[in-house]
Amino acid sequence: MNKTNLIDGMAEDAGISKADAKKALESFLDNVGDTLKKGDRVSLVGFGSWSVSKRSAREGRNPQTGKTINIPAKNVVKFKPGTELQKSVN
Repeated sequence: MNKTNLIDGMAEDAGISKADAKKALESFLDNVGDTLKKGDRVSLVGFGSWSVSKRSAREGRNPQTGKTINIPAKNVVKFKPGTELQKSVN
């Protein structure tokens, strides 16, 4: 499923126009992104939660040359599925 399919499904399920569904989805994504940028956690009970963790700088290897390279520190987004989502998949 891609963004367009999700918008179509949201519009059909909610009985709203595709334009309204697109606005709602983009608002959701913007709010989740903004919250994660602040370092806060987003939790949807039953669905799952997103959080940000810091990955420290480390050394790695270029697989083509075998040369050691420095990988800079960065923030990564993690998603942990909720129990209802986990049950629905299995």
